Amino acid sequence: MEYNTTREIIPITEYGRNVKKMIDYTITIEDREKRTRLAKAIVNVMGQVNPQMRDNFEFKHKLWDHLFILSDFKLDIDAPFPIPTQIDIDHKPEKISYPSYNIAFKHYGNNIERIIKKACELENGPQKDALVKAIANHLKKSYLNWNRDSVTDEVIASHLEMLSGGKLKLAPDVVLSYTKDILASNKRKPSLTLNNNNRRNNTFQRNKPRNIPNNNNNNNNNNNNNNTPNNNPPRNTNNNYTNNNNATNNNKTNTTNTTNNTTNTNSSSQ
Repeated sequence: MEYNTTREIIPITEYGRNVKKMIDYTITIEDREKRTRLAKAIVNVMGQVNPQMRDNFEFKHKLWDHLFILSDFKLDIDAPFPIPTQIDIDHKPEKISYPSYNIAFKHYGNNIERIIKKACELENGPQKDALVKAIANHLKKSYLNWNRDSVTDEVIASHLEMLSGGKLKLAPDVVLSYTKDILASNKRKPSLTLNNNNRRNNTFQRNKPRNIPNNNNNNNNNNNNNNTPNNNPPRNTNNNYTNNNNATNNNKTNTTNTTNNTTNTNSSSQ
């Protein structure tokens, strides 16, 4: 008996060992045309692993590359794609360098430094003053995102001057946004996920069907009640009828006696 531990290691295990055996058999065939036909049939079998990608052009190219990898690049056929080599497979892409910037203040970020550089290039005027004030407010807002304590306008003005190399300065009469207003605006911003969940719940409540009584269920319940055996003893209707008749007769007798007594009384009085 063969065990997987004693068998040859498969480079790509997702296709199974039977596909590997078919590829090894195809390598031993001497006729090139027959090898090509068998290779196309094997590629079709390999495509059944992901049938939804069978008609994709790039997926077919991938299957043919896997075919040559499984054959250890020994399969000599007429392939519809360039035949890869071991060097092409082992070649690793060049490492992409990660962009690194020397940011003076990490909590402000790199984009604000670019904006400050553009602001330094503007000519002096109302437009530049408005931009400087907007940048200072943004610095204060970013500062409060990381530090919930109050920050003075003098600190923000000094940071702005440091980031601009002394080219941008806040005017003494400029008043930035108050700390409490910035913190309150941050608290008022609802989460997008919560909004989506609330909207989804409201939609579900609007579209929820009303509870309509089901007559079929009521009929079934009535039928079940009728079919349920009654453990109470049966009522003796004959005795009840007899008792009722006796009570009626007694009432009639009492009424007759009362009438006779009244007649006798009247007669004696006369």
